[in-house]
Amino acid sequence: MKNLDLLINELRKLPNETQWVEFKHNNYDPEMIGRDISALANSATLYEKSCAYMLWGIHDQTHDIVGTDYNLQTLKKGNQEIENWLRYLLSKNADFEFHSVDMNGKTVGVLIIYRAANQTVTFEKADYIR
Repeated sequence: MKNLDLLINELRKLPNETQWVEFKHNNYDPEMIGRDISALANSATLYEKSCAYMLWGIHDQTHDIVGTDYNLQTLKKGNQEIENWLRYLLSKNADFEFHSVDMNGKTVGVLIIYRAANQTVTFEKADYIR
């Protein structure tokens, strides 16, 4: 996806995390990611945003680029790639994509989560909201 660095810098300008933007450093707990995908997709719909975002490698207080040690595309839950594991436990209307961006020599992980369509997005059959 083009211009992700511009998107990251725009999101970093926000004064705080929002109901549709979450900053992380190295927290890659799969269950947390699943719950957050549900919550962020549902919040994007509620706040009339087309997408919500989780960014790894961004300090959640200062919004400085600190980099992250992991790549979402290669992360695993057990023997399964995390993306496949998440898609299995999220409702069928969950739509998201992982990207990695090099910014100033540091890796920023970007999870773009599309708004919930027609019904809430659930994780393990529960719906979440922020």
